[in-house]
Amino acid sequence: MAYKSLSSISVSDIESLGIEQEHAATLHQQLTEIIGIHQTDSPATWQSISRSILNPELPFSFHQMLYYGCFVDYGPDPPAWIPDPESVTSTNVGRLLEMRGKEFLGSAYKDPITSFADFQKFSVSNPEVYWKTVLGEMNISFSKPPECILCESISDDGSSSYPSGQWLPGASINPAHNCLNLNGERSLNDTVILWRNELQDDLPLQRMTLEELRQEVWLVAYALESLGLEKGSAIAIDMPMHCKSVVIYLAIVLAGYVVVSIADSFAPREISSRLKISNAKVIFTQDLILRGDKTLPLYSRIVDAESPMAIVIPTRGSEFSMKLRDGDLAWCNFMDGVNKIKGKEFIAVEEPVETFTNILFSSGTTGDPKAIPWTNISPLKAAADAWCHLDVRKGDVVSWPTNLGWMMGPWLVYASLLNGASMALYNGSPLGSGFAKFVQDSKVTMLGVIPSLVRSWRNANSTSGFDWSAIRCFASTGEASNIDEYLWLMGRAHYKPIIEYCGGTEIGGGFVTGSLLQAQSLAAFSTPAMCCSLFILDDQGHPIPQNVPGMGELALGPLMLGASNTLLNADHYGVYFKGMPIWNGKVLRRHGDVFERTARGYYHAHGRADDTMNLGGIKVSSVEIERICNGADSNILETAAIGIPPSGGGPEQLALAVVLKNSNVTSQDLLTLRMSFNSALQKTLNPLFRVSQVVPVPSLPRTASNKVMRRVLRQQLVENTQSSRI
Repeated sequence: MAYKSLSSISVSDIESLGIEQEHAATLHQQLTEIIGIHQTDSPATWQSISRSILNPELPFSFHQMLYYGCFVDYGPDPPAWIPDPESVTSTNVGRLLEMRGKEFLGSAYKDPITSFADFQKFSVSNPEVYWKTVLGEMNISFSKPPECILCESISDDGSSSYPSGQWLPGASINPAHNCLNLNGERSLNDTVILWRNELQDDLPLQRMTLEELRQEVWLVAYALESLGLEKGSAIAIDMPMHCKSVVIYLAIVLAGYVVVSIADSFAPREISSRLKISNAKVIFTQDLILRGDKTLPLYSRIVDAESPMAIVIPTRGSEFSMKLRDGDLAWCNFMDGVNKIKGKEFIAVEEPVETFTNILFSSGTTGDPKAIPWTNISPLKAAADAWCHLDVRKGDVVSWPTNLGWMMGPWLVYASLLNGASMALYNGSPLGSGFAKFVQDSKVTMLGVIPSLVRSWRNANSTSGFDWSAIRCFASTGEASNIDEYLWLMGRAHYKPIIEYCGGTEIGGGFVTGSLLQAQSLAAFSTPAMCCSLFILDDQGHPIPQNVPGMGELALGPLMLGASNTLLNADHYGVYFKGMPIWNGKVLRRHGDVFERTARGYYHAHGRADDTMNLGGIKVSSVEIERICNGADSNILETAAIGIPPSGGGPEQLALAVVLKNSNVTSQDLLTLRMSFNSALQKTLNPLFRVSQVVPVPSLPRTASNKVMRRVLRQQLVENTQSSRI
C-alpha cells in the first residue's frame, strides 16, 4: 500500500479509517503541531507522534498511516523507537557507563547513547574487564573464585579442546544456589514467581517469595538425594513451564545432577531418543496437560517412550487420570520422606565451571537431535544478556511463554532470578485474552514473544482492553519478524521498544540483538551481543569487512563465554569449526544463518544457509521431515522439505516438493496429500508443524555427489510464489 507523507494527510483521510470527525480533527491538529516542530520525516517526528498521539484504542490503520507517512522518503531501517537520554541513565548499562565510561573508553567516551557501540567493541577486545565487571554487577558468587577470566588455548590450526575459550578456569559455582542467594538488595520477602492457571483469569495472582522458593527447592533436592543416584546423573523434565517445574529444575541443579530438557509437545519417539542420548535415570512429568477445555496426554507418551522411572505429578488435585506403571512414583510418595525437614537448608553442590548442568537438544542436518550440554557457565551468559541488552533488574517482572524443553525456558529462569527480578508464568495457552490479562495483572515489565504468537494476538484482537503500559520493553526470538505485526505489538504498550534477540542453544544466549541505548528498527538487530564478533562471509567463504554492508552466511568470533565446547553425540569441532576461515589467528565459528548488514548498520536475518529450517521457533532438519513424509502415501517417490519466507517477512512456512510415481494428480489430490503430511508430522514429530504448500516436481535438483540442492528448490518456490501475486 502507498502511504501519503505526513503533511499530505487530511482530516478526511483520518476519518476514512473509522475515526469520528471531531476526534479526527483533534488528531490532525496534534499532527500539524508536531510537524511544525520536527518537520515531516525525522525520527524525532515519529518519536513525538508515538508518545503523544497514538494509543492502543486508535485503529491500527491509523498507526500505520502515521508511521509509514513519517518515513515515506526515509529509506530502509527507519527507527520505530529512539532512546531518551534521561531514561537511559537508569538502565543497567547506562548507569555503568555514567560511572565508568571514561575508565573503559578514555577520552573517546561521550555519553551512554553515543558511546554504546564503542563499549560493545571494548567488550570484544577486553573480555576480561567486561566479564569481571558484569559478574560483579549481577552479584555472582563463586565457592572457589576463578584464577582468571579467560585462558585462550587454540593451536595453530584453530583446533582446541576449548575452541570457545577456557573461561573462569579453576572456579567452582552452583548457578541454582546463586538464584536463591540473598545478593544485592534482595530480601526473603521479595516475590520471585507470579503465576496464574488458565480459566482462572478472574482470580488473584498466585505468588511465591524468595523464602518460599528456597524452601520448596531445598525439599525437592533432599528428595532427589533419597533416590540414591550418583552425582552428575541425568534427570529429565517433560512438563509445562509452571511454578513446580521451575522448582524441580532448580533442585536438580542445586543437588549436583543434570537436567535433561524435553519439550512437553514431543511425541514418544522424540522423547525416547532424548532419554537414550542423555542416559537419563529419572523423568519428572505430569499425567495431563490442561489447555482450555481440552486435556492432552503427557504421562501416556512417557510410557510409550519406554522411559526410566517417572515421578508423576497429578494435574487435578491428588487423583491421577490413569494407573501408574510399576516402579513409577506419585509426587506425594516422592516427597513423603522429606516433608518433616521443611525449612532445613540444602547445602548446594558446588562444582567446577565446566561441569554439565543441563542437556538441551537442537536438530541437526542428519535428522538426529544434537545433544548440547550447558555447563555451570552457560547460565551466566543468559543472565548477562538479560542484564545488558534487555535491562532486566531488581523489581522487574519478566514473562516469556516458553518451555523448559527449549533453551528459552532455562534462559528465563536464570535471566530473571540471577538479576533479582520476578518470573511471571501463565499455566495455559498464551494465545488468548487470558494471557493478555495476566500480562496486565502481573504488571509485566519485559515481555518475550515469538512472531507467530504476535500474529495470533493481532488476528484475534486478544489484547484489546488490557493495559500493558507497565511494559518497558519486548524481546523477540525464534523466528524472523514481520514489520507490520511488530509495529502493532509496540502500539499495544504505547510504543515501547522491541529488542530482537538471536542466538542458539549451543551459545547459551544471543550473538546479535538490540539495546535500550540504541535506536531500534522493526525486524532488525542493532548490535552484536556484548563480547561477540559477527562476520558475514562472501561467496568464497571469506569475511567481508565488518563495517561494510553485505549479505552472506554468518560466522562468529570463537571466544564467547557460555558457548559450547562439546556435543554428546557429534563431533563438536567438526560441526562448528572444521573448514571455517581463520581471522586474526583464530578459526571462526560456524552458525549457518544468512545475515545482511545494511548501510545504516542494522542486521537482518534471512533464514538458514544449510538444510535445516525454523518452524514456529523450532529448528528442525529437512531430513527429519522428509523421512516422515516419504512414508505418508504410496504414490510418493521422494520429497524435499524447504522453509519459505513469506513475502511480507515473518516466520518460515513449510513447503514440500514432491516427486510422485503417478504425476497425473489433481488439486484435490494435492490437498489430500497435504493433509496426510500434516497428520504424519503432527503425530510423529511435533503437533505445531504444518505444511503450507505441496508442489509436484518431475525430479529433485542434485549435486554431482547426489546431494539434494534444497537452496535451488527454495529459490524456485519463492520466485513462483512472487510471480503468482503479480
